[in-house]
Amino acid sequence: MENKVILVLSDQLGRGDQQLGEGILETFFTLLKQKEKKPKAIFCMNRGVFTMTDESLISVHLKELESQGVEVLACKTCADYYGVTEKLSAGKISSMDKFIELSSQYEVLTLS
Repeated sequence: MENKVILVLSDQLGRGDQQLGEGILETFFTLLKQKEKKPKAIFCMNRGVFTMTDESLISVHLKELESQGVEVLACKTCADYYGVTEKLSAGKISSMDKFIELSSQYEVLTLS
């Protein structure tokens, strides 16, 4: 996992029931933070930026991953679009340029 960047495109994993999808995504991050090898970064785009706010239980896991040395980044355009720039409780605002840089250096695992 240490040579990967996780791209989070939604506030749930999979299509279907929102509550189920949120639960599955939370389980993913709960297990990820327990692994010895962590990804280089987590980059949130589109509705994925909501996972970085207190509106999402996932933000707790992202904060822990951040404290373990994982970069947690939000697409600035997306955060501005959804009006969550000032509501981020985990990670920081970043740019598409940074994502392009990361994706040229590391394998990208997309969660949507």
